[in-house]
Amino acid sequence: MAADDRLTRSEEDLARRLREAHRRVRALSVAPEVRQRLHRRLLGICDLSKRDLEHAATRLDSFLLEVDVLVSDTRSAGNIAEGD
Repeated sequence: MAADDRLTRSEEDLARRLREAHRRVRALSVAPEVRQRLHRRLLGICDLSKRDLEHAATRLDSFLLEVDVLVSDTRSAGNIAEGD
């Protein structure tokens, strides 16, 4: 990466959030086809971030809400201590 290729703060924040979203999808205990669909959506958001950072951030927020619902719907989610 060249010195003039530095990311802005908003680009850096979105990149960090996208990495975290990928980690969360990998860790989900869901059927393979569900995980594949989530990964495709996440890749679409990554692609969008190259053209429209603000729209990608909005879509990522919606995506993460859906992942939160999936996590709360899993049987093992009830065993997670508050704050973990």
